[in-house]
Amino acid sequence: MTEITLSATDVKILNILQKDAGISNVALAEMVGMSPSPCLRRVKQLEAAGLIRKTVALLDRKKMGLGVLATVQVRLQRHTEVGTEDFARAMNDLPEVLSCWAMTGRQDFLLMALARDIESFGDFVTHKLLSMPNVRDVQSSLVLKEYKNETAIPVIS
Repeated sequence: MTEITLSATDVKILNILQKDAGISNVALAEMVGMSPSPCLRRVKQLEAAGLIRKTVALLDRKKMGLGVLATVQVRLQRHTEVGTEDFARAMNDLPEVLSCWAMTGRQDFLLMALARDIESFGDFVTHKLLSMPNVRDVQSSLVLKEYKNETAIPVIS
């Protein structure tokens, strides 16, 4: 992976967009000390370079009726490349799964999952995860309280 060298202006743009991707180009340009056209070109260059993957709206899960947030550790029965890739692909089709990471250590995968309530979460684990043919076992931990949940990554030049 090649590292991209960022200018101080690039860093400012990325930090601002991580806080508010809906900011107008005019407001963004003013905040970074540029005129709008060059600022827009710079944002497009950052997108083309893959630094900005996509722009999204972040929803409040509790207001959306999703009161349960959990980490789920999954162990597979077989560790073949096909079995691992099949499981990872299946996670993309489950709306309850926010994130899916292949891991080192005892667990093969770590998931972040959402559900309306404990019963719905139990159904997700029992009827979706544990019913998959290559899943050996599942251990979950429920989030009691969120102290920090950020999407912004540190941008340093």
